[in-house]
Amino acid sequence: MQNIITKLFNIRYPIIQAGMVWNSGWKLASASSNAGILGLIGAGSMYPDVLRTHIRKCKIATDKPFGVNIPMLYPNIELLMQIIIEEGVKIVFTSAGNPNTWTSWLKERGITVVHVVSSLKFALKAEAAGVDAIVAEGFEAGGHNGRDETTTLTLIPMIHAQLKIPLIAAGGIATGNGMMAAMALGADGVQIGSRFVASVESSAHKAFKKAVLLAKEGDTQLTLKELAPVRLLKNKFYEDIIHLYTTTPSKEDLKILLGKARAKRGMFEGDLEEGELEIGQISGLIDTIASVSDIVNTILKEFDVCKSHISTINITTTNDQ
Repeated sequence: MQNIITKLFNIRYPIIQAGMVWNSGWKLASASSNAGILGLIGAGSMYPDVLRTHIRKCKIATDKPFGVNIPMLYPNIELLMQIIIEEGVKIVFTSAGNPNTWTSWLKERGITVVHVVSSLKFALKAEAAGVDAIVAEGFEAGGHNGRDETTTLTLIPMIHAQLKIPLIAAGGIATGNGMMAAMALGADGVQIGSRFVASVESSAHKAFKKAVLLAKEGDTQLTLKELAPVRLLKNKFYEDIIHLYTTTPSKEDLKILLGKARAKRGMFEGDLEEGELEIGQISGLIDTIASVSDIVNTILKEFDVCKSHISTINITTTNDQ
């Protein structure tokens, strides 16, 4: 399954395992790369020395390409970027910030740069900044998201119509059918997050993984737009947010409620009541915890079945009659 994405990253399949906070450590990234897709370490939840350790362990666990996802709002981003160079990382995904800040610096050092966006406007800005590819993420996605609530089904064709560089779809994709749909809309590949949360190799707490399996349609919600929009699994913390909104809170009120380390508390430590549980809408379709290799193989088989099914559909146009 070779195309522009597989050639860009030197991988077998045009699938990227998302670099998620508290989920995407070296075990998940290396297993993903060994399965023929691009594994990403999520640096957003790591101190600099922790990131260095994960990169080194990942290099031992796989001889395949892998990358690091770095949120641009990270407070010590200069230290992370220096580690990227020192450890010889060749692929960096940036998100949650201005791509102009680091793209040229990274590319001058021979690094492939991909930026995550949630709108056509920011996709074109990232392209102008010189990135090698774009991840366009619909608001179905878990975690931090766009304010405009544009769905993947709408976002991908709009960006595809104007973008001249490779396009990767994200948000609401966990199956081969979803991958086929995204590529039919114009994506060159897909980035998958939530499905890999529920993997053996994910660093998420087992209680959080189980909560993902139990999630149904409507169990997630995009909230906290005044701070940074985030899609959460509904729990007591989410209900506390909803209650606070009834009092017309200020941004400071929301920050006080959010506090610090909520995401770690929920996803990494397993506090399902007070923790921040970031997961996508597609969690309603996830019902098993499986190894990365099994997940990838299932997606590829579903993709082939979907492709065969579509090839049997015969639509007769007026001119054919």
